[in-house]
Amino acid sequence: MSALVLAVPLVLTTLTGCSMNDDTSATGADGTSDSGSDGVRSAGTSTSRDASDAMERVSSGIYDLIGVKGRASDSRPGVQACPGKDRDTHFQIFHQWSFYPASASDLGPAMQHLKEKLPQHGWKIVEYGPDTSRNKNTVMIADNDAKKAGVHITQMEKRNPPKLSLMVVSGCYQVPEGQKVDHF
Repeated sequence: MSALVLAVPLVLTTLTGCSMNDDTSATGADGTSDSGSDGVRSAGTSTSRDASDAMERVSSGIYDLIGVKGRASDSRPGVQACPGKDRDTHFQIFHQWSFYPASASDLGPAMQHLKEKLPQHGWKIVEYGPDTSRNKNTVMIADNDAKKAGVHITQMEKRNPPKLSLMVVSGCYQVPEGQKVDHF
């Protein structure tokens, strides 16, 4: 678990460093940008639990696009502080999970389906290619501005068993007035 805690800030930086934090993003009626000075786009106002449920639905939608038989790991989203914001009033949701194809030969087609189908469902692929690891895993990073979410997908062919490792991350939420973030 401690490796996950250490890895989450790196992944959050990677994901929210994409088009989700573009300071040229839309401006509101008051002339302010919907991304903060820390560069993480606002995801709006929500409780931690409701935002967690929304991220699970985002993950489920990605799962539906995989297009090959297999199983997903059983994991729940977690809460992470927003960089530079009060951790009692602002938060991001992250949901790390894995997909294990029924057949190892289906791992490549699963990643290819995601590469083709994510853009058809509002996702913009901002990075695709081998990582710097010894295994040269294929990595895809995509953002969905409408869902205020990003996903980092790693195709791990040399793992036993082979899998897709996915990290879905939200933009920065603020809790409703008078409430505090429920950290889980």
